Amino acid sequence: MFSETFLRMIYLGCLLFLCGLTHAIPSYPIWWSLAVGHQYSSLGSQPILCGSIPGLVPKQLRFCRNYVEIMPSVAEGVKIGIQECQHQFRGRRWNCTTINDKAIFGPVLDKATRESAFVHAIASAGVAFAVTRSCAEGSATICGCDTRHKGPPGEGWKWGGCSEDVEFGSMVSREFADARENRPDARSAMNRHNNEAGRTSLNDNMFLKCKCHGLSGSCEVKTCWWSQPDFRVIGDYMKDKYDSASEMVVEKHKESRGWVETLRSKYNFFKPPTERDLVYYESSPNFCEPNPETGSFGTRDRTCNLTSHGIDGCDLLCCGRGHNTQTEKRKEKCHCIFHWCCYVSCQECVRVYDVHTCK
Repeated sequence: MFSETFLRMIYLGCLLFLCGLTHAIPSYPIWWSLAVGHQYSSLGSQPILCGSIPGLVPKQLRFCRNYVEIMPSVAEGVKIGIQECQHQFRGRRWNCTTINDKAIFGPVLDKATRESAFVHAIASAGVAFAVTRSCAEGSATICGCDTRHKGPPGEGWKWGGCSEDVEFGSMVSREFADARENRPDARSAMNRHNNEAGRTSLNDNMFLKCKCHGLSGSCEVKTCWWSQPDFRVIGDYMKDKYDSASEMVVEKHKESRGWVETLRSKYNFFKPPTERDLVYYESSPNFCEPNPETGSFGTRDRTCNLTSHGIDGCDLLCCGRGHNTQTEKRKEKCHCIFHWCCYVSCQECVRVYDVHTCK
């Protein structure tokens, strides 16, 4: 008798084959849905964990079975990537909205836009980040601290602690997130590039973290180790890359295996993108009005900033439609006093705020 896991793999392979006969495989990774599945937050039994993640290609299924103990970190990485996306775009027309569906972002990522570039980069960075941190914390037995990149100690400090092994985390992200990006088309080339740009951002932002030792905090000796920054630093970094993303054009080449699509810069007078830059080749919708075909939810009823002249301001965010204003009463703590020792007492105040929403 065949095992349940083997039958699942056969079934998935047949589905992928049949779908390929009728329409292209979706350009977004459906496996991102593991970020919102509560069943992936604990290991559970191996077939349930791996078999219940939708959209896995055979290589990802094998990875999941072989490294099941780090799959919760992979799920956590996608989750923090999505959360960071929503923070970075909270005041823009597209605010990284997720939907209650296995596609997570809906059809908004079907097109090869700047938004798609950012989401792929931040999700891949999130996976590498979460796996790296989990290894440093000792949550998995197959990985640990980085002992290869210490170098000579500095003046007044020595190596110690647990340097975070970002190379291992990036390897996991590369093996898992890039597994489905093996088609000879432009979208796979774009996704691979942006995934790697996200992972490279971790290496670029590693820093030396130190702890002081000595009597009364004299810091006579310091031990230092390589550490990842807070993920907000990565989000800010990648948001800058989003704003300066390079527009590309698709070129077709005949090779021994058939036609292969590659990308090149659309404008020759601009410096070509590096491995750290985001790339895209399709224009974004304006996201002003709801459009189920593009995945746009529109900006009606979104809160806007009346005093801002940026994209979060009522003029731009509301797309020129105007805005409504209403007052809200909010209870807040006020007149707080610190009492020795050691507690704080506060009064409760009611304050009135003007709230502006797009028409």
